[in-house]
Amino acid sequence: MAEADLLQRVIGAIELIGDASVGLDALEAHYLGMGDDFAALFPRTELSPFDGLLDLFPDGHYPVLDFDVDIGAPDEAGQVVVFFSGEQFGVEVAASLIQRCAQSVLPFGFEFACDADKLRAGELGGGYVAITATAIEYGHTTLLLDRAVARALDEGADGFILAARDPEHGLGFWNKDHGFGRLMNATVFSEAEAAKFDMPIAADQPEWLAMPAPLRF
Repeated sequence: MAEADLLQRVIGAIELIGDASVGLDALEAHYLGMGDDFAALFPRTELSPFDGLLDLFPDGHYPVLDFDVDIGAPDEAGQVVVFFSGEQFGVEVAASLIQRCAQSVLPFGFEFACDADKLRAGELGGGYVAITATAIEYGHTTLLLDRAVARALDEGADGFILAARDPEHGLGFWNKDHGFGRLMNATVFSEAEAAKFDMPIAADQPEWLAMPAPLRF
């Protein structure tokens, strides 16, 4: 419920700063009622109290939500259902809002669809957004399709990892920050990156292994 309230305040602030008729004095007065939780997530600057909020937008000169946000009433457990909807949907802004204002639901994700008035190659499809506390990952059907087709032509379509066998610890996989270790932490290289990589010194000669295709459900 607290996060829904924060989201509502954030949306109100976005509407306010998007109004060109609102001056700095009015913005300062509104900021005083935003609360400490808002100030912690969207730090102000000396120039304007809402400069931190502009980081949500690809263009800080155009801070407008191009989607609707419907916030429901809290249930008995204090949980609130929130819907994001719209035709010209700002995927990146929506993802950033969720990451900042609804941290209790993370990790979280949503799908989106792309269409066009006329049938044009490459303009139809969709994708997904996977949101964690530290990162936002985007996937698009165009890239996924290209990768699926590439696997039929190139075993390295999903990249390469560097492996070496240690007499004491067994097989290790290279991580660019920590050296050889567990497979789950391995750095994945493109074919071009692997070709230019300066091999580290190891007890066994390191070898490149092609990444397998992801699981199909």
